[in-house]
Amino acid sequence: MKLARSLTALALAFLGACTTQPGTRDVSRNAPLGIALPAMKSFATGPAPAPARSNASIAREFMALVFELESGRKLPVISRFEGPITVRITGNRIGAVTERDIDRLLVRLRREAGIPISRISASQPANITVEVVSRRTLQRAVPQAACFVAPNVSSWAEFKARRSSARDWTALVQRRQMAVFLPGDVSAQEIRDCLHEEIAQALGPVNDLYHLTDSIFNDDNFHTVLTGFDMVILRAFYDSDLHSGMTPQAVAARLPDILARINPAGRAGGLAPASVTPRQWSNAIEAALGARRSPSRRLSAAKRAVSLARSQGWNDNRLGFSLYAQGRLALAYDTALAVTSFAQAEAVFRADPATRLHGAHVAVQAAAYALSDGRASKTIDIVNRNSPTALAAENASLLSTLLMIKAQALDTLGRHSEAKIVRRDSLGWARYGIGSDAAIRARLQEIAALSPRTQLAAP
Repeated sequence: MKLARSLTALALAFLGACTTQPGTRDVSRNAPLGIALPAMKSFATGPAPAPARSNASIAREFMALVFELESGRKLPVISRFEGPITVRITGNRIGAVTERDIDRLLVRLRREAGIPISRISASQPANITVEVVSRRTLQRAVPQAACFVAPNVSSWAEFKARRSSARDWTALVQRRQMAVFLPGDVSAQEIRDCLHEEIAQALGPVNDLYHLTDSIFNDDNFHTVLTGFDMVILRAFYDSDLHSGMTPQAVAARLPDILARINPAGRAGGLAPASVTPRQWSNAIEAALGARRSPSRRLSAAKRAVSLARSQGWNDNRLGFSLYAQGRLALAYDTALAVTSFAQAEAVFRADPATRLHGAHVAVQAAAYALSDGRASKTIDIVNRNSPTALAAENASLLSTLLMIKAQALDTLGRHSEAKIVRRDSLGWARYGIGSDAAIRARLQEIAALSPRTQLAAP
């Protein structure tokens, strides 16, 4: 299940806390809001890089992903589809971009994970039904979810009608019917992200692990498309040496040989000590992300997550994410704490090559703060360091926001022709990553508001 309100969502309105007070700049006169929006940009198709992990490490994560639920409940056996798998799309109409994205995903699953999966018409019964509903409809049923997968149903009507016991993952021995529910009235990237995570869980593991740095199976939502690690997990899940109904002990006995065959590069390397994520920390993070709590209670939860992470001795992505959450939520109350939190989060993420993407998300905050502080050249340096990472991760929302900030910085330096080119590039990515024209123009206005008036471009 992809969480509906992740702190990786890029909204910049709060960054007014880092700038001068309202009334000290003329945003409406200077903001670049009258420009026409270009055509939507899209990402090139290509396989994900192989995981930079040993097979021993992959095996350990495989067992935790496959035989546990997010709640901590154990799964007694592995369950999967046996034989060719079909997918159909029903419900609200989707656009050509989403049609292309789902076809790209199925191609990747066939090529990189070796899964015999294909798409059929909406009128035919399928193993996996992707039903598109409105965001409001979906969140009325599951408020915390941006999208989710359910077993043993093939429509929204069935999901609403069937008792929860009929949808119990722990009772599954073999998968025959799965339904993915996602909103159609969001950006193309949000739909694609849901397709990747929920179809992957319809096929394979249904757990998420916060300590994973290189996987979509992590509720921090930094990775939004299936990674090389994820494809190895799915390829092993559907290996011919495994089958539905096998116990954890039986799977664990066969897994080393399977991984040696499908991922020979992973034979080298040892196994780092296991790092368990206590439920108290997960609860604190989920409280910080939760939409139903007040901002002050969410900040308190983020502070608790930071304290728990430090008490565990962590210096990994979980500490970084805790600090990032604290920074985002502190902005309305304590700008100094927010800036310090972001700096500490970035230091944690930059220390590990596996969390460069995580660092790029924090870099949005660093770039915005540098822009608001009048350090336009520093802003451009930050964006230039992080844009390639956003592009490689196929995160158009992140990439477009970084480029919008860079364009604004170029304008403040009087480099208006360069700014125009960069801004146009940013808007092409924004059409995919942010969505509606109104949302894109609002993002532009938020970023324009970061520049001190004396540095804004002439109208």
